Amino acid sequence: MTPTATVLLVFGRGVVAGHDGYRLTAESAARVAAAAGYVRAHAAEFRRADGARVVFTGGWPHGPAGAPEPPAGYREGELMLALAREAGLDSYARLYAETRSRTTLQNLAHTVQDGLLAGPEHTPARPLGLVSHPWHLPRIRFLAGKVLGLSGAALLDVPVTAPDPVPARRERVVRAASRVCYLGLRTPEALLRRERGLARAAQRVAGLFPDRPGFAGRRPG
Repeated sequence: MTPTATVLLVFGRGVVAGHDGYRLTAESAARVAAAAGYVRAHAAEFRRADGARVVFTGGWPHGPAGAPEPPAGYREGELMLALAREAGLDSYARLYAETRSRTTLQNLAHTVQDGLLAGPEHTPARPLGLVSHPWHLPRIRFLAGKVLGLSGAALLDVPVTAPDPVPARRERVVRAASRVCYLGLRTPEALLRRERGLARAAQRVAGLFPDRPGFAGRRPG
């Protein structure tokens, strides 16, 4: 019998700005719905567990060039938490939001740095639940091994069933690049330093091609 994960980490998938303010992408909302479905399916375990929680992680991912960051209360983690509260998840577990992250690595590292996963060690008998789309989960697992030192059955996939069309080839390239770029690094601080260095290098390369369009509001992962 598969153990229940009573600590869930839910990864954002983008915020978009419109004339009526900021809102989650449909994919981000689908990840909240997947978390809600899992919690309700294991309601008794969540209510009994010491330290049961759902952590929503995401800030303002790769918005269009020059776009301002959302004000407090309208970042990914906050919008996902608000949606979860509307769904009544706070009746089963404590809800938290990490709101600084722009990437999957930052999701994990900042969540650790903010103390949102503090508590008993995650093991195969007490796994950490990862909520995202199926294409994203292998990369999360790899980075969770780097940041959290967790692997295998100590991590439990909670996949989103709603579609999210991501080019498989692109994700394979990103996953392979992560394995190469973060080789030998084991602490959140070292991983974040490496990511910042890679981002600066990418910006220098992008400066050679100024006519390329900017990023869309949906985050890559």
